[in-house]
Amino acid sequence: MKFTKIIGIYLVSFIFLGMCVLSSLAWGSKNIEFSQVINSLLNNQDMSFAALVVRERIPRTIFSIMAGASLGISGALMQSITRNPIADPSILGVNTGASLSVVIGIAFFNINSANQYIWLALLGAGITAVLVYFIASIGNGGMTPIKLALSGSATSAVLTSLVSVIILPRSEVMDEFRFWQVGSVSGATWEDINLILPFIIIGLIISIVATPALNVLALGDDVATGLGVNKGFIRVVCAIAGVILCGAITAIAGPIAFIGLMIPHSIRLIFGSNLRGIIPLSAIGGGALLIISDVLGRVIGSPGEVQVGIITAFIGAPILIIIARKAKVKAI
Repeated sequence: MKFTKIIGIYLVSFIFLGMCVLSSLAWGSKNIEFSQVINSLLNNQDMSFAALVVRERIPRTIFSIMAGASLGISGALMQSITRNPIADPSILGVNTGASLSVVIGIAFFNINSANQYIWLALLGAGITAVLVYFIASIGNGGMTPIKLALSGSATSAVLTSLVSVIILPRSEVMDEFRFWQVGSVSGATWEDINLILPFIIIGLIISIVATPALNVLALGDDVATGLGVNKGFIRVVCAIAGVILCGAITAIAGPIAFIGLMIPHSIRLIFGSNLRGIIPLSAIGGGALLIISDVLGRVIGSPGEVQVGIITAFIGAPILIIIARKAKVKAI
């Protein structure tokens, strides 16, 4: 792809993301004019009602960008290391594993802080990822994309049942868990952003450093080995990065599905399989999609709101059906 075309793609992507950010700051239960939004951002002394509303929406918007970017990158990593075009944290059961771990913490250990949620979510997500990969590797032929998707779906179903078993007899746990389970960015604060930022930085650094090796790995295991790539090490490290990115976001926002599937897969279909472009564009696209979903939820549910996890499910489910109908599920 020509350098000028690449610059053009990134320029358009950032402009679109900027428009999404302005929409997030302007639209909701109370709509604010774009001119007022810009004035509120430029003038810290403005204490009008519109300015206060805009400033209240800033952490939510920033968190949405971070969450969408993390889920997009996590999906891109998982699709690459598994060679499965429909792999993402939700389909592989990682989100559900994080959910179960958080539920266990709430129900049996009285855990109720975001800092504790993060470590529980990371533990549950990591254990689930290992379990799914192990199950998919059993039998003739080892791990294949179809076996991986099936084992992820089966594991997710089992873990969802365990979540229900734990929370149904415990009304106090159900009350605390049900809002988190839907997936939402409405309660995001500056404290949440500071809490997850180190995890996102770690995951982002790993994904950038591993990109050249992942591109070689896409040529096939034999070629990668011949070129000196330690394919086992790269898969493990990138899987850890994907789990960190997904688990940290899930701990704060709850399980938000389909972003890790939709964005990297769509970018790969349009721009090819070079991860030097897929990973950054997945971050931009994931952030934009989550902001759009959040704004739609606020507008549709006004004066309340529809949680962002519901909106992404409505958008993602038809896309998954289209992918299943039009694309062969094979190694990428």
